[in-house]
Amino acid sequence: MNDADTKIAALIADLEHPDKPKIRAAVNALIPLVAESAALQATLNDALNDRRRKNRWSVAYILGHLPQPSGAVVRTLLDGLDHPEPDIRWAIVLLLIRIAKANESLVKLLTELCAAGTSRQKRMAVYGIRDLNLTDSSSLLALLSALRDTDPSVRVAAVTSLKTRNDIDASGKNRLVEIFSSDPEPKVRNAAAITLAQMGSPSKEFLRALERAKESENTQIKKAAFAALALLDKKRSAPSGS
Repeated sequence: MNDADTKIAALIADLEHPDKPKIRAAVNALIPLVAESAALQATLNDALNDRRRKNRWSVAYILGHLPQPSGAVVRTLLDGLDHPEPDIRWAIVLLLIRIAKANESLVKLLTELCAAGTSRQKRMAVYGIRDLNLTDSSSLLALLSALRDTDPSVRVAAVTSLKTRNDIDASGKNRLVEIFSSDPEPKVRNAAAITLAQMGSPSKEFLRALERAKESENTQIKKAAFAALALLDKKRSAPSGS
């Protein structure tokens, strides 16, 4: 084994290292090498299929930078959206977004994951759908369905992601008003208030709900109501077209 092979073997071994900076360094070093070496691709694919490996996500992350990642790579990356480390989840979802821009089947998988994954997977899939800037009915339905999720963090993700959707209709906005008025979690209600205000053109129901919330005993809800009203005032006073 020559020096280059020894170095690569050491980098692959570091993908299983308990120290996250070691893993990150190995990943960053292997990404530019994998595109140039069929042998390295084969070695990493073998590692990806080794169920004994703890950090299969890191192998998939490297292989995911190839022009046409395999189904096994994509599936492992989707599994990785359940990783307990937020920075790893975000690195994975950003890569999935890049892949999905050239792969419609991955968009479908992300949409399905919004309902079928773990709480972390659903939340990250929602953010992935958001950042793909989609305009299709299936992705909109996935976000609206996520508003009913039992996990409040998923509901927050869905609420905040809907503010970028120009295709949300009155029924969808009314659902957000209901959430602002009655969701059991203040953080979900707060997110709904700000999202609706950012959309502009408030309904009478939303304005009435804001007025009621101004008198709430819950400090967070009251603060969100005043923030939403201030945002609406700013939008009304902004020059046309701005």
